[in-house]
Amino acid sequence: MSEGGASGGSGLSAVSALSAASGISEAPFNAVYLGIGTVAWVVAVLKLRAWRRDPSHGLLVVAVTIAAPATAFLVAAPVLYRLIDRLTGRGNLATLLVYLGITGFSAAVVVLARMWTPPKERTNSRVWDAATGDTWRQARRRLAVFAVLVPVMIALFFTGGADSPETPLTFDTTFATTPRIAVFLVIYQALFGFALLDISRVCSGHAAGLPYGWLRRGIRLIAVGGLVACGYVGCKLIAIGAAFAEVDGVEWLSTAVGPAFAALGAVLITAGFAGPAVAAWTRRRRDYQALRPLWDLVYRADRRLALEAPPSVWTERLAFRDLEWRTARRGLEIRDGQLTLRPWVDPAVVTAATAVAERAGLDDGDRAALIVAAALRFAGESLNAGTPPRPREDQAPLPGLDAEPAEERAHLVRVARYLYAPLTGEALAVATAAG
Repeated sequence: MSEGGASGGSGLSAVSALSAASGISEAPFNAVYLGIGTVAWVVAVLKLRAWRRDPSHGLLVVAVTIAAPATAFLVAAPVLYRLIDRLTGRGNLATLLVYLGITGFSAAVVVLARMWTPPKERTNSRVWDAATGDTWRQARRRLAVFAVLVPVMIALFFTGGADSPETPLTFDTTFATTPRIAVFLVIYQALFGFALLDISRVCSGHAAGLPYGWLRRGIRLIAVGGLVACGYVGCKLIAIGAAFAEVDGVEWLSTAVGPAFAALGAVLITAGFAGPAVAAWTRRRRDYQALRPLWDLVYRADRRLALEAPPSVWTERLAFRDLEWRTARRGLEIRDGQLTLRPWVDPAVVTAATAVAERAGLDDGDRAALIVAAALRFAGESLNAGTPPRPREDQAPLPGLDAEPAEERAHLVRVARYLYAPLTGEALAVATAAG
């Protein structure tokens, strides 16, 4: 305790100078830490919502992996850090909460690294669905290390005498001269560094086996973010070792460079988790809006197909929630409408659209979409004009009706985009001229 108090003298004098200008010197740290923590918690809430819709161990671990450090970043903001200490009457208690939050992230990351299975070793699309009994045994062994060391960390903190007021940024170097606090800090950094290296190694290997896309980019960002955050561990260990050895002049590694590495690493890791989710949300919203013209066509053919009247343009543009359900429902209603319109499909239109698609050099997917688009436009116009339906034996089969569920939405989106395309108009003109 005497060592901590002695070393704290110069540290606290520096603290006084910092506090005098805290409105200036700590403002950037408040903005960065509160900003990162808030954004990360938004991502965590989205993951928890996904877990509630589709419960799985993997999604829950991902949510904890994000929520734990998000909480730590919020508590680490100087304004909240001081508030917690003031309300509890325990100096530096917020430091323990921050470090426990990061340690919770470390434990969750280690479990996640065990659960993530390389693409070649799994048949399911989600990375954690292939987790086996051996996976959970490995995870439990590693969690046992955390279960033992976390209580040790807490005991070391409360018995180390680090209860005099300190700033969030200088706690490590101020109290590292106290052996128990030094051991507390080393255990924390060791667990954190191990988790960062583990998840970076796993993510790098996993991303190498994925096709190009948002999922690969997101996992690579997590790997890079983990390695960048290791700079925080390195800077802290050097500064802690120097402080324990009573070597002055390297505190800036702990107070400036280390937090910069941590902030950048957290941004990259959060972006890695959020990127694929945002990309999936954007794709669902784009598909939902792209299907509108096709849905309008079938709705005009039979209004009984829809559960509700067509939403307004602004309602459509402001649709941000339940997009998966909305898009799936719209696809089903379009399919029902397509079957309703089938008796008015003219085989001549199908033939003309096939010929136009071949001349344009369209691939199989676009060719099928053009044919269906032309056929449905003609069928809708025929129905509205009062043309009698064709008998079943004269009805033309349309491509795409037997599409797999995973391919059906992409097919319907293509049909919607071809609905009023120039090639579709050309096919209808050819069919009309031939008739």
